[in-house]
Amino acid sequence: MRRTLAQGAPVVVKVGSSSLSTPAGGLDPDAVDRIVDEVAGLAQLGNPPVLVTSAAIAAGFPALGMSERPTDIADLQVAAAVGQTHLMERYAGAFAKHGLRIGQVLLTKDVLGNRAQYLNARAALERMLSFGVIPIVNENDTVVIDELKFGDNDQLAAIASHLVGADMLIILTDTPGLYTDDPRFKADAQLLSAVRHNDEVLDRIRSESGQGALGSGGVSTKVTAARMAAFSGIPTVIAKSHQDDVVARIIAGHDVGTWVDPRPNSLSARKLWIAFGLPSLGSVAIDGGAVKAVTLDGRSLLSAGIASVEGTFERGAAVEIVTPSGDLVAKGISRVGSEALVEVAGKHSSQVGGEVIHRDDMVILV
Repeated sequence: MRRTLAQGAPVVVKVGSSSLSTPAGGLDPDAVDRIVDEVAGLAQLGNPPVLVTSAAIAAGFPALGMSERPTDIADLQVAAAVGQTHLMERYAGAFAKHGLRIGQVLLTKDVLGNRAQYLNARAALERMLSFGVIPIVNENDTVVIDELKFGDNDQLAAIASHLVGADMLIILTDTPGLYTDDPRFKADAQLLSAVRHNDEVLDRIRSESGQGALGSGGVSTKVTAARMAAFSGIPTVIAKSHQDDVVARIIAGHDVGTWVDPRPNSLSARKLWIAFGLPSLGSVAIDGGAVKAVTLDGRSLLSAGIASVEGTFERGAAVEIVTPSGDLVAKGISRVGSEALVEVAGKHSSQVGGEVIHRDDMVILV
């Protein structure tokens, strides 16, 4: 499955809080320098890098005299504001030693949920790379609210990979990769060298995993991010950050970490935006016949196949399409608002004037 990196292709590297911080919180200068050395190596090889970084809050709360990561929203926002300045200052100085410039990019879901802003973000990142500037991407934790949060920077890294057309996504963390079981509790847990994005073992790993103390992500979010990247044909490698030359070895095709093989055919840019740029504002559960129609037959979703509707949304909103048991099937842009959709669910499509979600506005996610 593994392959070497295409010459001149962009690479997205994501590093989490646990890989950049001391156990008590606060930036670990040596850890930051190590990551910078790895990313700078990509630039020197002619592969434009994008660095998606966590640790703003982890860097900020010790500077505010807090003994542990806060839980209050206002305190988290202040810690992010203070920590982001420390983080960028450290990155700027470390990259300058390699003769490289950086640019800060802070994103939230509402930015990417608007098609024009999504395209503007993509254009800005591409232009930064053309100037030889290394984008440092983070979520805008100072102003974001729960409804607009990515929830973790693993998913943000996958979206950044879509935006720049990356040839590879590398997620650096505090474990050597993905295991068959949690190695903290099962001595016979095996490191997965390579898996396909739709392998069932990933479903089990995702459902059984937890998250770390300093960050918001865990194994589950990394599986989700790898699958997101897979839809645009981008492979993901999940590996331990504290390894010598870890990035260089990964892009050379060495057996490092866990390789997640992508789909053979990527989605169009618009469908990637529907799938991962637009926030879902509700969901519709569909019956077995409708599942077959949309997933196997390439049909649009009609009102007759809808069993129930969850959430409140207007016409033009993105909604998830699920089975009656809640398993995700697809995501699409609804041509009918939730109030009207409740009235016509299970009835003939003539009562809504056509499709509820046209196949051109739908992304199959199974």
